[in-house]
Amino acid sequence: MKASSLSIRFALGILSIVAVSLVIFKMMMAPPLVELGLMALFLGVTALASAMAGYGAYRLGWLTRSSSMRWTLLGGYALSSLLTFFNVWFSAQMMFASQHDLLLAIVLLIFAGGMAMALGYFLSTTITERVHLLKEAAERLADGQLDTRVPVNGRDEVAALAEAFNQMAARLEAADRKQRELEHLRADLIAWVGHDLQTPLASIRAILEALADGVVDEPQTVSRYLQTAQRDVRALSVLIDDLFQMAQLDAGGLPLDCAESSLTDLISDTLESFSALAVQRSVQLAGDADPNIDPVLMDTQRIGRVLNNLVSNALRHTPAGGQVMVTARRVGTGVEIRVSDTGEGIRPEDLPHLFERFYRGEKSRSRRSGGAGLGLAIARGIVEAHGGSMQVVSEPGQGATFSFTLP
Repeated sequence: MKASSLSIRFALGILSIVAVSLVIFKMMMAPPLVELGLMALFLGVTALASAMAGYGAYRLGWLTRSSSMRWTLLGGYALSSLLTFFNVWFSAQMMFASQHDLLLAIVLLIFAGGMAMALGYFLSTTITERVHLLKEAAERLADGQLDTRVPVNGRDEVAALAEAFNQMAARLEAADRKQRELEHLRADLIAWVGHDLQTPLASIRAILEALADGVVDEPQTVSRYLQTAQRDVRALSVLIDDLFQMAQLDAGGLPLDCAESSLTDLISDTLESFSALAVQRSVQLAGDADPNIDPVLMDTQRIGRVLNNLVSNALRHTPAGGQVMVTARRVGTGVEIRVSDTGEGIRPEDLPHLFERFYRGEKSRSRRSGGAGLGLAIARGIVEAHGGSMQVVSEPGQGATFSFTLP
């Protein structure tokens, strides 16, 4: 709150108190106009003196110089008691006819001020104890005890502060846990990338050394070696491209070229590109899309990559005689695409980790059984970059269904 706004409210509060006091005085005692004027003068003088004392204490920062909030609150109570004493004493001295009544009023005011100070000390202690708990919790949090929480008692500002502290501590704990996971993932990333890069590079190196040393000179063997090297180079290119796309997704900078396109045509093109592989594996590959599903706002190339990844995985894990089905339908204001297979399904322990980068259920980490383990992570990142989401449902022996939505 700004100082000027607080000062204006303080002044308006004092004026309101003077006005209400005069109204009550007139209603209860019906004084003559002269006495009403004198009462207004007395109240005005005492109100002005009180306002100047209170504002002076505020401007000088006197109430904020103590080392404890308890003494700050007691100082406020003491100042209020002194001003009350001054106001009543001044008015009584001007209006009381009896010296006895004036002295009695002074004694009663001293007693009331003392009682107010005692009550103020008791109430301030209950507040400062809660603040002290927050201070100790903040110190423990600063020392790294991120599971620190404070009790939330009441509905006042201190309770709101305690609630905000607990929320901050919970977020810091979650951020620390996430950071530890990222550190662990970074260490695994180096090992995984090193493994996936080393294997094709070692193969290419061995092939090139054999050809350069003349160890292999038969045309058929040379041709086979070159084809193997080309396959390894393509694998390296795919891995590097995947790593680049993951870096873009992590940075939130994956470029999208969205336009209204035909999802039906994209599904048809995907099925056609995998038709030969499906025939080779003796797997039935089919698709179906609602007639009113087009057009869809999307990056055709990116969504095509998502479909290619899902269909490729489905064909890889579907035995001969099985079926892979791609369907698309309207869901509310968006579309849902499903890729279902009748393969061996996914183990329950693997389901929570399917979309993690470099995760593969096969412990051998052979590229023939699932690439580098980035495909599903990239697919989900592309879908989320479109504002959609991706899920998977599967049971062992019952196949799997991957689905994603686009708004």
